[in-house]
Amino acid sequence: MEGPDGSGKSTQIALIKEYLEQEGKDVIITREPGGNRISEAIREIILNKDYTEMSPVTEMMLYASARAQLIAEVVGPAIDAGKAVISDRFVDSSLVYQGMARGLGVDTVYEINKVAIGKYMPDVTFLLDLPAEVGISRKKDQKELDRMEMESLEFHKKVAEGYRSLADRFPDRIKTVDATLPIDEICGIIKASVKDILSSI
Repeated sequence: MEGPDGSGKSTQIALIKEYLEQEGKDVIITREPGGNRISEAIREIILNKDYTEMSPVTEMMLYASARAQLIAEVVGPAIDAGKAVISDRFVDSSLVYQGMARGLGVDTVYEINKVAIGKYMPDVTFLLDLPAEVGISRKKDQKELDRMEMESLEFHKKVAEGYRSLADRFPDRIKTVDATLPIDEICGIIKASVKDILSSI
């Protein structure tokens, strides 16, 4: 599940988990960065608002490191055991945030992350598309902002546009959903796509 900050990923993940369990699937939910002891420690560094001097390259490497540990410890074993994994963000986030919004380049970021993710890529990525202004407004209403959420509106606009560009680049895998729709409508769209995947397995 991908999308700009405030796009409603957590809500939809919970709903899809419930649906998959009703279909008899053993479901694992994880998040990036994080999802295990080492990756959560890296998350604290990445999102610490006191570290505003962090370079884009350092940021990219930290995300890739957290992802590598998550794959090794959680995602890989779960998939190999036949479980369904729903991830709140994955490599597409790095391609957008560091590759596009930070200007490091999508290809550069992907090459670094190829080592981290190995053979594992999502069967489908749902992009909850939302205007940057709306997403950040939602976040400000919810809680104190972290280092990434505190970035300028211009940065978050680059993120939103970056996701749309990535969806155009990988249309077979990335399914775009209008995140301004009511929650149940969004869930219905995602469920229909997941149902198609399950029927093809």
